[in-house]
Amino acid sequence: MPFLIALVLGVGVLCLIDLVFTIGVIRRLRLHDQMLSGRPSTFPPPVLPPGAEIGGFSVVTADGVYVSDWTMGEPTLVGVFSPDCPACHEGLPLFAGRARSFPGGRDNVLAVLVGTQEEVAAQRRALEPVALVIVEEFGTGLTKALQVEAFPSFAVVDGRKVVASGTALEDLGEIPANA
Repeated sequence: MPFLIALVLGVGVLCLIDLVFTIGVIRRLRLHDQMLSGRPSTFPPPVLPPGAEIGGFSVVTADGVYVSDWTMGEPTLVGVFSPDCPACHEGLPLFAGRARSFPGGRDNVLAVLVGTQEEVAAQRRALEPVALVIVEEFGTGLTKALQVEAFPSFAVVDGRKVVASGTALEDLGEIPANA
């Protein structure tokens, strides 16, 4: 009988110690969660945020039109796509629809395709009727000027200022006729 009492007391003490450790871990996790929620994100934004100024760039579209940061005087809709991005394939028709109704028409819409001419041929054919198409390598030209870090990326640029941006067309909101 004394052996049974000692065994039950031993198991009880072990359970109490485990309970104290568990409460300590829960408190530590709550503190850790509070610390993390107060810290700003360490990930770079997927594209320059609204209010930022774009970097300098100079490119020639697939049609031979010269475009630079200084020639974009009116609000311009910009879409950046990659041929190996599933979200880009879904977003491309939506972008084309938005481009059709954008103020200023095709001259105020830039579609940037990141890849080789062969890789982006299908995207280029789909976008050329509604946008000036630029084919470039990642990290050059407009992708560098807008600091694109994710695909697809969208922005409305007025002059050299970003008016709206994001990785979904919904991030741009409703752009008024005079943006």
